[in-house]
Formats: sequence, structure tokens, C-alpha cells
Amino acid sequence: MLNPKLTLRDQKKEATAYALSVAAFELALVHGMDGFIVDDVVRQAGVSRRTFANYFSCKEEAVAEYFMTRATSEDENDLLAHLAPDATPLDALYSLLKLQFTSEFLRRLRQFASLANQYPSLEPYILSVFRRLQMAAQEVLERFTHGRYSDGYTHLLAGAVYGAFVPILDGRLNVLLPGESQEDRPGSVSFDQYLNSMFDYLRNGF
Repeated sequence: MLNPKLTLRDQKKEATAYALSVAAFELALVHGMDGFIVDDVVRQAGVSRRTFANYFSCKEEAVAEYFMTRATSEDENDLLAHLAPDATPLDALYSLLKLQFTSEFLRRLRQFASLANQYPSLEPYILSVFRRLQMAAQEVLERFTHGRYSDGYTHLLAGAVYGAFVPILDGRLNVLLPGESQEDRPGSVSFDQYLNSMFDYLRNGF
């Protein structure tokens, strides 16, 4: 979704980057990282190779860009405005996760994790995606807390929560994502069950 506060020129640049990232990600899912080249990406996105070079240094970076921006600042500000007056930083973080991690995004992120397991060239980029999400969460927490907690607290809290998503996505934990059925993953717990259990642990100090 384009940011309405951007100029028309910047909106066009944002749309071009997104179109390239979608094309790269879709090609990676169908052909694997070794099965396509940058020329295929630009052909599918309908732009020139020079345009691609203006945005990305390689196809791996383009694939990762698909996941880099998931929640706009307007969404985050709206989230903070609707939190209860007695809400805690954990409450704010829980609401942010619900905003960011939609069923479609989780499904795509698991596909990205699967690709990274198969193609080591993607591994640094999936780490960058989680780092970007974690940094966005820290910024939201800092706006929410207004300096009532130390910087170390918000870093620790965001790091603990976002780190807990990695074993879901790489398959080490048997968690059922929204839209999946028990037949797909026998013996699994639902994503909401996992999320609520994780936050219970955090609230109770492990």
C-alpha cells in the first residue's frame, strides 16, 4: 500500500520497488533462486534493467524487499491511539504483532524462510527482514513509553518477541498458521495459541 503522505514522485518510486520485489519473490517461489535472473524480474515487472539497478544490487535483495515494509506509520499511530490508558508495553507489542503478522504475511514469510533454507544466498536477507521488523517495533515501543523505560528494556522486549518467530518459520516448532488445517500439520498448535503462550511467559517473567 502506497504512503499517501509521499509526493507523487516518491509514490511512483515506491510502487516500482514493490513491483520489482513482487516479481522477484514470485519467480523465486516458482523457479527457485537458481532458476531465474534479473532480466526475468524486469521483464515480469515491466521495467528496464537500469531501473532495477536503481533500486537493488541483486535479485536476493529484491526478494527480501517484499517483506521489508509491512505496517505504515499511520497504522502504527492509529494502533497507539486506541490502546487502553493502562496498557503496558507488552500490550502495545501484542497489538503491533497482530497488525504486522496477518495470515497472508505469515504464509509468505514461511515461504521465504523455506527458500532461505534451500539457498544460503538468502540467509543474510531474512535476518535483515527480522531486524527491520524488530526495529520498527522498538520505535513503536519508544513512542508508546515516552521514556518511562530504559532503551535496553525496549530492545530486550522486541528482541525476545521477534526472535520467537524464527523457529515457527523455519519449521522447528509445529505451529499452525492462519489458513492452515490440522491435516496440513498434525499435532500442531494454532498461531494464536502460540502467540498467547509466548506473551504469558513474558508477562510472568518466564
